Formats: sequence, C-alpha cells, structure tokens
Amino acid sequence: MTTIGTASDAGPQSELPTEALASSEARQIEGRSPGQIAWSRIKQDRVALVCAVTIVLIVLVAIFAPLIVKISGYPPDQPNFTGPNGEALLDQQLGGIPSGGILNSGISSEHWLGIEPQDGRDIFARLVYGARPSLLVALGGTILAVLLGTVVGMTAGYFRGWVDAVLGRLMDIMLSFPVLLFIMALTPVIADRAEALLGIPDDNTLRMGVLIFVLGFFGWAYLARIVRGQTMALREREFIEAARAQGATSPFVIFRQILPNLVPTLLVYATLMLPANITAEAALSFLGVGVKEPTASWGRMISDASAWYEVDPLFLFFPGAALFITVLAFNLLGDSVRDALDPRAGRG
Repeated sequence: MTTIGTASDAGPQSELPTEALASSEARQIEGRSPGQIAWSRIKQDRVALVCAVTIVLIVLVAIFAPLIVKISGYPPDQPNFTGPNGEALLDQQLGGIPSGGILNSGISSEHWLGIEPQDGRDIFARLVYGARPSLLVALGGTILAVLLGTVVGMTAGYFRGWVDAVLGRLMDIMLSFPVLLFIMALTPVIADRAEALLGIPDDNTLRMGVLIFVLGFFGWAYLARIVRGQTMALREREFIEAARAQGATSPFVIFRQILPNLVPTLLVYATLMLPANITAEAALSFLGVGVKEPTASWGRMISDASAWYEVDPLFLFFPGAALFITVLAFNLLGDSVRDALDPRAGRG
C-alpha cells in the first residue's frame, strides 16, 4: 500500500511570514488620491516640468527685479547718452538710434541687451521690471474672475429655478460684451473718476488696480457657465443627497461638498486664463490705456519699438520674445495640468 506523504514529510518549505504578506498586500491595494495621480503624471511630462521651471524663473526675476538691476548698474528709467569713457551712445544725426552694437542695438558689456533709441534707457533693466505689471495684473484679474465665476456658477447651479434664470441671463449679457473695447473705454474713465471722487492720483498703482478689476469683471462669465453645469450634475449625486438628508445647510453643501469637487476645473481654468490676461495687459499697454510712462511694461516697450523696428530690430525682439516665452510656458503648463487632472487621460 502506497503511503501519501504529508506536507511535513516533504521537508522545509519557504513560506513568507504573515506580517510580510499583510504589508505586501497593503502596498498592492494602497490607493492614491486624485492629487497624487495628477502629480505623478505631471512629473512624467517633460514639457510641463520645463514650463514650470521657466515660469518660476520669470516670477523670481519679477520679484527680485531691484536686486537684478543693481548688478547691471543701470536703473530702468535712467537716460544714458554717454558711455563710461565719455563716448556717445546715441547717433543724433540718424535720429537718436544707438551707435554700435549688433544691428544698431547698442549692446555692449555695460548694456547687455542694448539701449532704447532717443533716450538710451537700458533695455535689460526695463525688461526685468516689465515682468512685474504683466504678472501682477494677470494674477489679480485671474483670481477675481475665478472667485466671481465660482460663486455665481455654484449659486445658479445649486438653487436653480428663478435664481438660475436671473444669473444665467446675466452670464449671457456679460459674454455678449466686446471685452477688449469695453476695457479700453472703461479703464481711463474709472481712473479719472477715482481721482476726481476719491482723490486717488491717477498713477500706475491705480491703473494696475483698475486693470485687475476690469479683467476680472469681464472674465468671470465663461467660468460661471462651466461651474454651473458641473454644480447641477454634482447636486444630484448620492453624497449630496446624504448630506441634505442629515440636515446640512445649503452653504455647507455648496462650500464643503460641491466646491472641493470643482477644484480641478478651477485650477485648469486659472492656468489657462493667466496667459490670456498677460496678453490682455500687454495689448492694453500697447494701446496706451495700461500702465503709463515711465513704468516699464512689455506691451509699452513693444509699442515704443514698433517705430524703430527697421533700424533697431532687437529693440522689438527682446520684449516680444519675453512676452512670447511667458505666454507659451503658461499655455503649455495649463494643457499639461488639464491632461493630468483628467481621469480619462490615457497617460501614467
């Protein structure tokens, strides 16, 4: 008769300890939050990382502009007609264009990016300081637009009925405005009224405040439509019904239950709205209704350079390149953030 051996008769077996198996299974089933998934996708996106580094560098340049300009030694508003050895920097016989340098730009060891025609102001210093109004106005306008759009959209989508009807028509009215024309018309008017009624001088601080207000005021309606639609979908979800069944108030449901689920949408919209506002500020400064002289602005520099591009093309190239790189970096980063926060994206 054949005897069947038991497991103990087969000799020693390699078995994992119970604790090791438990920890291994825990690691295998460990979930990741949407934020962790998005961050892992962004870290794998080289374009997003390059754009993020570029944006950080531009922001640091704007913050530490006074220290950076001290290295070059030329303030942004200081005219320069003669060099360190007394040589003339501008050729008055040719209308005040820079004498020497690459393509009549005045580039030298003293002026790294050249000087402006007629007054000789250092382009590097003005380029560094020009990042400040562009980023400040764009950031302020974006924050204001996101706040207004979020509140109005959630209110309309949650309460519906006559509230949704009134706010929906308000969104339609705001979207029907020719935004750029209204901003051009309202910016100097608001600045003049603030100076006349409140005694606030019409300086560049007031101008930037007005630009932030008008960009945010005319920029919230499109986001409000998106938030309204998502709020209407979220209010029918089970966790919202459960919160209301437990006696939760409307403000609690809106700001503690619905708003956290809108954060990815708001983040994507903000990253895409920032470059649009940077371009809008540059366009307004180019047209003469943005920041005023002598404050440096990329749009103002492009406007001044448009009359000299034939004889001094680098005067137009440097502020144009700075604006192009900044807007491109924000746009590409916004696209990457949108893809990373999209659960249906086929990456990572």
